[in-house]
Amino acid sequence: MTDKKIDFSIKDRIARIVIDDVANHNVIGSQFARELSEAAIACEGNKDIRVVLLTANGDEFSVGGDLNEFLAKRDSLREHVREMATFFHLGITVLNRLSTPVVCGVNGVAAGGGVSLVCMSDMAIAKRSARFNLAYTRSGLTPDGGSTWFLPRLVGAQRAFDIMATNPTLSAEQAQEIGLIARVVDDADYESTLEEVLQTLANAPSNAVGIGKQLMRQSLSNSLEQQLELEGRAISESVSAPETLAKLEAFFAKRKS
Repeated sequence: MTDKKIDFSIKDRIARIVIDDVANHNVIGSQFARELSEAAIACEGNKDIRVVLLTANGDEFSVGGDLNEFLAKRDSLREHVREMATFFHLGITVLNRLSTPVVCGVNGVAAGGGVSLVCMSDMAIAKRSARFNLAYTRSGLTPDGGSTWFLPRLVGAQRAFDIMATNPTLSAEQAQEIGLIARVVDDADYESTLEEVLQTLANAPSNAVGIGKQLMRQSLSNSLEQQLELEGRAISESVSAPETLAKLEAFFAKRKS
């Protein structure tokens, strides 16, 4: 196997999945897809993790599928792409169902499957210089990576179709305006802002953020009454957790002083 395409690490309750194929524009190929699924499964199996960061090295987040690899596999292309998509989709499925939040740090251009990864995240923070283009249909390809599921839920059905069918290049500000990403920060402030958000999520008591994520996901298929029942159970359990009680006691002690 060639050099790793992902730099994966876990420290201080933060898992970091860093796309690391700068020379090839952080493309999504078969090896990357396998490594993404392995990293996602490792995150799923570690109950100490409070937040997962998905980002990339270099000046590009990911330009999407490795078209050179596609052409090199032309004699078995259908089977090759099917296998690659299976591992890519496994990684996305596992990351999406984690009980911990997934933060996407968009350090530059995101295209094709790179946009799918952004859509999958719970919170995307982008440099002001970042750009977004779904790009699939421009090359005669159909979308993957869950983009046809995530995108309509994020931006609405008609806008999602426009993005898929006509492939506009969106600035970071435009992506934020339509709900594709959560925050845009100046390039100079990107690293510090991203780290501040990660620390905030990692240090939230009683895994309240992770439980909140689960509740929001469940709300998409629940009635109001079902959701209120889940919320009632969750808050009654979290309020009695040692970390939560310590926070409440510290809050009231500070008010009295």
